[in-house]
Amino acid sequence: MKGYELFIAYRNDLSNYSLEQLRHIPEKGVWSIGQMYDHLIVVSHEYLDSMEACAGRMDEQTYGKTPAGEKLFQMGGFPAIKIRLPDEMNAPPNNSASQEELMNRIEEVILRLMQWELKSEAINPNFKVEHGGFGWLNAKEWYVLVEMHARHHLKQQEELESYL
Repeated sequence: MKGYELFIAYRNDLSNYSLEQLRHIPEKGVWSIGQMYDHLIVVSHEYLDSMEACAGRMDEQTYGKTPAGEKLFQMGGFPAIKIRLPDEMNAPPNNSASQEELMNRIEEVILRLMQWELKSEAINPNFKVEHGGFGWLNAKEWYVLVEMHARHHLKQQEELESYL
């Protein structure tokens, strides 16, 4: 499933939640469904911004991925485990968005993914931007990272739905 298709599925699922369900935090340290959606949207835009930055570069980058980045792309996705970022990078996502706001924001991600799907492949693969954990990624890799990240959160969505 392509990245934008995943987000279309997320958008379709979003229509099934009431505002109360979106904002329900099942226990301390666990996100609500709305927070998971907010996280997906924010991170997707960050990755797409980095992809677009690759398109604007004029200098080739010889640096590569970190060992974690190499492993991630060899596996084709994140491991099926919960990943906790360091506290300074782990502020809870927004939990106040309405269903309509989240729908509109997901639609923006879908449109960006559709617009850049073919463009990302045409960008010089040596025009790269650094990811803090995965090293230097080119436009196509940033694009693929959006999809891998969205796929990773499908399990979390399933778990959060079980609390409803």
